[in-house]
Amino acid sequence: MLDFSRQVLDALPLTIYTVDLEGRITSANRSWSQFASDNGAPALEHESSFRGQSLWASISDPSYRQQLQDAMELLRLGKVPRVSWEFPCSSPEEERVFLMQITPLRDPADGQVVGYVFSTVDITPSHRSREALIDTGIALSRTIDLDRVFYEVGHQLGRAVGADAFAVLLVRESDAGLERSYSTGYEESPPLLDVRLTPLAHHAIEKLDVVSRVTERGLDVAAPMRGGERTIGAMTMSIQGQPSRQAIEEAQRVLATLAAQTAVAIERAWLVRRVGHKRRLEAIGEVAAGVAHEIRNPLFGISSAAQLLQFRAKDDPIVEKNVGRILREVDRLNRMVTSLLDFGRPLKASLLAGDPDAIWDELLDGQRALLQSRSLSLRRTRASPAATCRVDAEQLAQVFLNVLVNAVDHAPEGSELVLQSSVMPHGAWRVRLTNGGPSVPADVLDRAFEMFYSNKTGGTGIGLALCQRIIEEHRGEITLDSSPELGTTITITLPTLEG
Repeated sequence: MLDFSRQVLDALPLTIYTVDLEGRITSANRSWSQFASDNGAPALEHESSFRGQSLWASISDPSYRQQLQDAMELLRLGKVPRVSWEFPCSSPEEERVFLMQITPLRDPADGQVVGYVFSTVDITPSHRSREALIDTGIALSRTIDLDRVFYEVGHQLGRAVGADAFAVLLVRESDAGLERSYSTGYEESPPLLDVRLTPLAHHAIEKLDVVSRVTERGLDVAAPMRGGERTIGAMTMSIQGQPSRQAIEEAQRVLATLAAQTAVAIERAWLVRRVGHKRRLEAIGEVAAGVAHEIRNPLFGISSAAQLLQFRAKDDPIVEKNVGRILREVDRLNRMVTSLLDFGRPLKASLLAGDPDAIWDELLDGQRALLQSRSLSLRRTRASPAATCRVDAEQLAQVFLNVLVNAVDHAPEGSELVLQSSVMPHGAWRVRLTNGGPSVPADVLDRAFEMFYSNKTGGTGIGLALCQRIIEEHRGEITLDSSPELGTTITITLPTLEG
């Protein structure tokens, strides 16, 4: 039985030795001999070689000796059940950190303390992880730049657990799918990388827990990113080789913690961006309203003078033609002024529970002539069951009318428009309006919601900017996509009361 106990002690990955009340060593396992040798003492092959040696003879630091004596006294008096602390141990190769723990050794007969058990374990990986988590938390609290956030997290994952690659996949509001927002260290092309990472990330989000997968290269790990009461995405990392079970558990713990910290940083960056965007819109709106007010009165004067001139110049076709041109331009400027006033001084949204599809129904009933003017048909798919959102019906109808007019203007005559609405798995109502017209160039797509930018003849460049502002007041999202195969699609997403 004693031989078996000795084998168990020698097999432990930590050093264990016992001393009596005077500090003389009474036993030790094999790891202690190796530890002593690594730190400058001669290696001892047999227990008889070190039994009876004084613990104090090997300690030259008075403060460390006093620390041990104080700990042993506390244990002897029964004031604490154990004493532990961390201490660094440097070598030419690296600096390691160990955990020392001392517990009392009691006589089975009377329970009196007759000695002490010392154990030392290498906690360098855990210590590095803890330092990395602290450093990451500090770094993330200082930045609102997403690229900087991702870089910092990837750096600390490499430092803490030796991650070779790292990626962030965020949930798209439009369809609840995952979109890779950042990746580094992976060798695959983007499509193959998405095939590799997306299923694992989905699995982590579904379980709301860390998941791992062994690959030919090593280990892939994914953790969900929770922001507030919702999951905003997942983080993945890759470790080459075959890490031990302890290393895998440490990697999972570190990734889970960093995923939570990163989610908070991302949501803070989004919030700052939304606030900044809103302030910019408000500033633009104030300027636009001021300019529109100053322009409106002169335009009225120009229009009145032109109408009078047109009446008196009926016998001169050249003058009449040019006056007509003036009036058309004045009318265009008036429309722009009205749009500027709408954008600059929007009515506060009065949000009430309602079905956005019902707003579409009423709008389409009144716009049949618009579709018939270009011989267009409309294929409609409604959300089932119906969604309930907080909406301002009048403002939302203005948005729907604007996107419908744009779709009609760019659709080939006699073609079909497709209007599809649905309730997404994450609880958002989504509507997509698609026409089969020519694809929109990428540079135009990027600027579609900018003020005063329009690729439509006679357009003011204010309509889609106003739509975006209204949708953001509804806490929703509006996007524009285009491709030669599918045509152009505008997507509007609104949160539901149930979501």
